[in-house]
Amino acid sequence: MESKSFEKIFSSVTFKDKSHRLVNLICEHIEGTISGKEDKVLSWNPPDNELQFWKDFLENGNEADFFKEILKRTTHTHNPKYVGHQVGVTAPITLLSGMLSNLLNNGMAVYEMGMSSNAIERIVADKICETVGYDSKSGGFLTSGGTLANLTALLSARKAKVEHDVWNEGHTKPLGIMVCEEAHYCVDRAAKIMGLGEKGIIKVPANKNFGMDVNKMEEYYRTSVSQGIQVFAIVGSAPSTATGAYDDLEAIQAFAQKYDLWFHVDGAHGGAAIFSEKYKHLLKGAEKSDSMVIDGHKMMLMPTITTALVFRNRIHANHTFSLDADYLLNETQEDEWYNSGRRTFECTKTMMCMHWYLLLKLYGEAVFDTYVTRQYDLAKDFAEMLLKEPDFEIATYPMSNILCFRYVNPNLSLKDLNELNAMVRQELLEEGDFYMVQTTIRGVHYLRTSLMNPFATVEHLKVLTNKIRSASEKLLQEIKQ
Repeated sequence: MESKSFEKIFSSVTFKDKSHRLVNLICEHIEGTISGKEDKVLSWNPPDNELQFWKDFLENGNEADFFKEILKRTTHTHNPKYVGHQVGVTAPITLLSGMLSNLLNNGMAVYEMGMSSNAIERIVADKICETVGYDSKSGGFLTSGGTLANLTALLSARKAKVEHDVWNEGHTKPLGIMVCEEAHYCVDRAAKIMGLGEKGIIKVPANKNFGMDVNKMEEYYRTSVSQGIQVFAIVGSAPSTATGAYDDLEAIQAFAQKYDLWFHVDGAHGGAAIFSEKYKHLLKGAEKSDSMVIDGHKMMLMPTITTALVFRNRIHANHTFSLDADYLLNETQEDEWYNSGRRTFECTKTMMCMHWYLLLKLYGEAVFDTYVTRQYDLAKDFAEMLLKEPDFEIATYPMSNILCFRYVNPNLSLKDLNELNAMVRQELLEEGDFYMVQTTIRGVHYLRTSLMNPFATVEHLKVLTNKIRSASEKLLQEIKQ
């Protein structure tokens, strides 16, 4: 490649021109989606058609149209009618911190490749530890997503609670972790990656509200131990993914203490409630956990993907991936918070800490309190509205901003109702006016809303409810005919 080509690629003049155009486009997009001027949340296109479009665009598309096409062909989370997945609505300022991270490309694994970012990350982690309720012995770091953070926490648990050096010598006996049957699937993945197998994932049944049935913990623990499984950890969900139900973390903590188990809290979605004066009670017991996960990209207005993993004892944050035995680590190595590559699964990671730090600096913790509280309140308002409608029912009263519900008709069987609700959801997806997801709980098909958008109101949800009712009645009429 000619040197002039590199000059073109790295031209600040060219970049300034393109970035100004993109920023203007983004500002129009934000204003249009939040205000409702851009009515659709997404413009649905079947997978094969979308694939063909981008194949053609690579060969024949106009480069100047690239960003416009991306905006046209993606889901608009800033639209108040986005009630879909647990993906946060990003604060626009974090676009700038992300842009700077992408430019500097400081991988952070060692201090000289991440001086400011390692220091900033330490401050962010300490702030989260303090808010959770940990003391000065605590510590943690940021990593790339809840799945990776939960895996890391369980690796830390195994290292702390299993006498045999599994990290260096492999398994010598069956090991297991306890978790509610309604927990996020990433806990299953972590267990299988760790080689625990199906028997090592001890699933405690959920209660009627879909949180862990803490009265069953003893039974499932004793059964596993009688089968020769060494249970070393128990996971509390805050909340579960499908219904947004919080486990009884106090009861789980007491059980963990009784049997000397590692107590981990998967607060990827709802751990941010520690910042809410109104809802932090849902996390009572987390302050005594050994580790806890909180996603910044769910309920903290940050872009994907950034997750905090904090430990009540910072030693565990430092030792998880150490290649030598713990007793060989001296005090200096133990304290090397500024070399993040020693503590995380990643060697290289983005400067994600800037998102957390910038939001705290500009808006303070109050922004997280306001956001979480508003969205949790909105789910309760939505539930109250649905409870007054004879042709709708909810799966359970919401504890967070997640609500599962369905259209019902007394003349239809469960099978028919399941099919009808699935068809309605698909119809709304293809229409693109609203975006919501779906789930099946105990054989019942529900429409599932995660109320992530801070501009969504009860009025928007009334429109959604009416659309679901109209679509259901129309489909029933077509079937009847």
